[in-house]
Amino acid sequence: FSADFREHAMMHLIAELFERHDRDRFEVHAFSFGPTAPDPMRERVMRSFEEFHEASTLGDAEVAALAREIGIDIAVDLAGFTHGARPGILAARAAPVQVNYIGFPGTLASPFIDYVIADDVVIPAEARGDFGEAVARLPNCYLPNTSWQPLAPPSLDRAAAGLPDDGLVFCSFNNTFKITPDVFAVWMRILQRVRRSVLWLIEASAAAVANLRREAERQGIAGERIVFAPRTHRDEHLRRHALADLFVDTFHYGAHTTASDALRAGLPVLTLRGGTFASRVAASLDRCVGLDDLVVAGAAQYEEQAVALDADRGRLAGLREGLAAVLPTTPLFDTAGFARDIEHLYARLHARRLAGLAPAD
Repeated sequence: FSADFREHAMMHLIAELFERHDRDRFEVHAFSFGPTAPDPMRERVMRSFEEFHEASTLGDAEVAALAREIGIDIAVDLAGFTHGARPGILAARAAPVQVNYIGFPGTLASPFIDYVIADDVVIPAEARGDFGEAVARLPNCYLPNTSWQPLAPPSLDRAAAGLPDDGLVFCSFNNTFKITPDVFAVWMRILQRVRRSVLWLIEASAAAVANLRREAERQGIAGERIVFAPRTHRDEHLRRHALADLFVDTFHYGAHTTASDALRAGLPVLTLRGGTFASRVAASLDRCVGLDDLVVAGAAQYEEQAVALDADRGRLAGLREGLAAVLPTTPLFDTAGFARDIEHLYARLHARRLAGLAPAD
């Protein structure tokens, strides 16, 4: 159930999972209540389901009734409380088991949502009380991904991308609305301490570019040390990560798809494991590829880690080499294995319901 069966960051993560489901055991339906304009991703996902139900013109109760009539056993809500969401569908009980997954990185705190799919990093034991749903944990990272494929080198060199040839490039391709004053202040201190370094951000609006550069200068950093990457097609975007040295995550709403992209491109991710699901996703991704040393507990550690990696370029090179070595075999990019893991979870949820048992972790 989603508003985003289209060109959307989440679909780049999950589209292959739809295609990999075992059709001898599962019949997979889509209930779409988002935009209907055609695009290549929408066309791809439409082909990956037994049935693709266009539900945007139906009321919530009608969609739920349709799902019940079809006999859906598990309703997987990919929207949560995000743009275009239709929680009223699940409130009307579309299926006997209803699951919160991917779209909303937190609890829906709703009595009609039975489970949230997670892992033991994004929902550690000490955070269990923050969730109204029963927690269904996957054995590795909860976030799906496309299968591993090597990337071609970037089409631009550093100079053409506006980056220094010999300075450290700290990259954060998160959406600019995730950049809060506290993380930006830490980034500015890092730039002060690491000579000739730059911060490479994604280009958003002209206002955001001007505001970020102005704030950098207010904190004593020359505005040109904030370099903005123009938006481009996905393949080129993935390839240009190779020009950076270290991905630096935001604090409160961290990188999800964006961190997956960086790791896929061989770029290590420095992240702060925060107090919410949304701030712990990159920590889960790092664990899956053996970069636990780049997961820190506080802003001071984060700053010191970034500065230390500049001082010890050999260690930074070693982290990159180690990441490159595990990428072809990491569970993070083994979509076939991920499909079997989540199917095993679905089967357990279904069996529990058939046994008349209430949802449980």
